[in-house]
Amino acid sequence: MESIGEQSTGHHFIHQRIAEDCAAGRYEGRVHTRFPPEPNGYLHIGHAASICLNFGMAEAFGGLCNLRFDDTNPIRETSEYAESIMEDIRWLGFDWGDRLFYASDYFEQLYQLALELVRAGKAFVCDLSIDEIRAHRGTLTEPGRESPYRDRSIEENLALFQGMRAGDFPDGSKVLRARIDMGSPNLNLRDPVMYRISRARHHRTGDSWPIYPMYDWAHGQSDSIEGITHSICTMEFEDHRPLYDWFIEQLGIHHPRQIEFARRNLSYTVMSKRHLLRLVEEGHVAGWDDPRMPTLSGMRRRGYPSGGVREFCERIGVGRRENTVDISLLEHCIRQDLEGRALRYMGVLNPIKVVIENYPEGAEEELEGPLHPTDSSFGSRVLPFSRELYIEATDFMEDPPRKFFRLGPGREVRLRYGYFITSKDVVKDPDTGAVVELRCTYDPDTRGGQAPDGRKVKGTIHWVSARHAQTVEVRLYDRLFSVSDPTDVPEGGSFLDHINPDSLTVIHCPVEPALRTLEAGAVIQFERQGYFCVDREDSRPGAPVFNRTVTLRDSWKGGAGGEKA
Repeated sequence: MESIGEQSTGHHFIHQRIAEDCAAGRYEGRVHTRFPPEPNGYLHIGHAASICLNFGMAEAFGGLCNLRFDDTNPIRETSEYAESIMEDIRWLGFDWGDRLFYASDYFEQLYQLALELVRAGKAFVCDLSIDEIRAHRGTLTEPGRESPYRDRSIEENLALFQGMRAGDFPDGSKVLRARIDMGSPNLNLRDPVMYRISRARHHRTGDSWPIYPMYDWAHGQSDSIEGITHSICTMEFEDHRPLYDWFIEQLGIHHPRQIEFARRNLSYTVMSKRHLLRLVEEGHVAGWDDPRMPTLSGMRRRGYPSGGVREFCERIGVGRRENTVDISLLEHCIRQDLEGRALRYMGVLNPIKVVIENYPEGAEEELEGPLHPTDSSFGSRVLPFSRELYIEATDFMEDPPRKFFRLGPGREVRLRYGYFITSKDVVKDPDTGAVVELRCTYDPDTRGGQAPDGRKVKGTIHWVSARHAQTVEVRLYDRLFSVSDPTDVPEGGSFLDHINPDSLTVIHCPVEPALRTLEAGAVIQFERQGYFCVDREDSRPGAPVFNRTVTLRDSWKGGAGGEKA
């Protein structure tokens, strides 16, 4: 695994190639890129890297970047996916201006270009089924076999292709194929399919087209139609580049330069759309925006800031070698972004009651705590204080080790923004023997956390006044999978076998009352615990639901984990 990409800063190889083209006057010095998603699923963190790269290169060279949906497969594509993609791109901070396009915008142009190839004898109508075409294709070591329909006359091919367009033939009965070379060592050049018959309703064009272009035909021609100069794509399209070049050269149209870069995988994650769709459809997660998903909508709901995601994309870099990036780097970038701007509050995730025996019964007072430890411009909030408090159960040990600086029998600690307290006695459950309540005393002269006599304490713990606490739902999200590579499974196994059973723990816990007023989407820090986001979907006014965004440090060890206070 890697933490930093091969070329994570400065001018990576794609930047250098574009700069060379500009210096040589290629494309008259223009730089025009595009981000071309298929609207058949929600975008994930891998797409974020491509978005940042395509829009970033256009910005770096004073050029333009289009958003184009390659919507050539109506069976799997929906307007919902397209809308979600646009929301994700805007969230990342990019704008395509008036350059929103769809491959379906070009269906008529693509059809006319295909007719040109038919007239030139470069494409033919084939009656083989898809399975038969696959059987004729050959292997990497054996050439393919030509279709028995390959030598149809130009006139017959024109009539048949026009009949396909007119809806004269049943679905799947015919295809249009390019006439290239069945003996080519590149399987993509072995007479690839350009059009298939399908009466599936398209989310934009309705029922007006009974034929649809294949991705390999529509993609390169759409780039050409839009005047794209640099088609930046991932490495799996490297073997497709000769096909794109062949189409464009035969047609004599504008020829973009294709540049490939390697995908970056993420540990403890799957990013295959097929796998993500299965997680959603089989109910292993609560939808595409489940905060455990690597989708951008899931990350947004979890409270990930767009700036942290963009920093991660910058850090992993651009290279030609496929690598797996440790998810801890992503979490580090999220923490860095939130550190300087997330407001601080106190919440107790695993509470145990503290009774301060020498504090007057029925009395209460207001203490003050800053909303940020280093930036006073954020102001402060009021912290009600009373005789009974909640602290973390992990902040007390009956038999503490030498370097445990929190509460133990006879030990003194500082309550954050409050007083020094000393543990005097414990109350235990008579059945289990577990400690359920602590009896303590406080030093009234230590208000604000300072002792007049100058004595020091090493431990500072957070707390919430029991009388004033608000109980809220908190969802402790963790890694969805329990192993670094969930797709590494034995024969007959499934990536689903590696789902982490502790990827979501729901608790109800006391928090300071100021948290009731937070708006949906707000990201704050529970002091000493981690960063949390007010859930956008399930929160209600006065009743926030908190999603754990990220812990304060990488404390995951194969289970639900959490910040060890």
